[in-house]
Amino acid sequence: MVTIFAWLAGTIALGIIALAVWLYEPDKPRAALEETYPGEYRIIDGVRLRLRDSGPRDGEAIIMLHGFGASLETWEKWAEALSARYRVIRFDLPGFGLTGPDPTGDYTDARSMQILATLMEQLDIDRASLIGNSLGGRIAWNFAAMFPERVNKLVLVSPDGFASPGFDYGVAPKVPLIMRALPYTAPRSMLKANLAAAYGNPAALSDADVTRYHDLMLAPGVRRAILERMGQVILREPGPILARIQAPTLLVWGELDGMIPISNAQDYLRLMPNATLARLPGLGHVPFEEDPVASLVPVEAFLSGAAR
Repeated sequence: MVTIFAWLAGTIALGIIALAVWLYEPDKPRAALEETYPGEYRIIDGVRLRLRDSGPRDGEAIIMLHGFGASLETWEKWAEALSARYRVIRFDLPGFGLTGPDPTGDYTDARSMQILATLMEQLDIDRASLIGNSLGGRIAWNFAAMFPERVNKLVLVSPDGFASPGFDYGVAPKVPLIMRALPYTAPRSMLKANLAAAYGNPAALSDADVTRYHDLMLAPGVRRAILERMGQVILREPGPILARIQAPTLLVWGELDGMIPISNAQDYLRLMPNATLARLPGLGHVPFEEDPVASLVPVEAFLSGAAR
């Protein structure tokens, strides 16, 4: 005779299977995504890197590095405006967007900096100004410390790099068990909620932006690559690294940033002798998407030299 416990266990198991089937989302076909989200492709250290290269080829170069889970499209409005004067290069970091997985499986900051250095060589760019947000900001300031001769100016938009709960120096973080399901599911509603949290005014998040993030998260192999990158993050104490940076630096921070609070800016200002801060009232973690016009004003002034 079947016991109540066996029946209950079977019912729960069936419920879990049904939920998994309901939430399951396969990767989207690459060809369709590449048609919707165009770009140029280059082989960089074995990675098929998607990028866009706009503006005058003889202009000063700017390279833009997006944040975790984003893509080169996140910079669209800023890139469009800056391309009138500068040569602007933006690309999908390995593991994100339509660059997709790195065949080496290496998603460390060192690997990202190697990709950036090789890309500059391929594009015949000796020096560039770097603009980086969050994860991209951390890569940018590490690159500026390691290759000071290659960086003109730094614009760091809510940069990552200091320890926080769950992210200690010198230790790989523990990836939450629930995240292990990421390669198999990516509910749009949950993604929208996470994106809204990055805005000072969540109502400013458009359906088109949610669709873009969702589409590119479903690019072949990206969700598994995101999971692998999460497990490879090992922060180093930033003080000695930041102190080596010679490039003039502008910190751009939304006062309502709920991801990396603006209070962190004081640590950068204390450790970086050539840094200044532009505060953005009412904006959050991705001001270049939330209000690209207002947020770009201090950046353009800084890049042109008017701010210093």
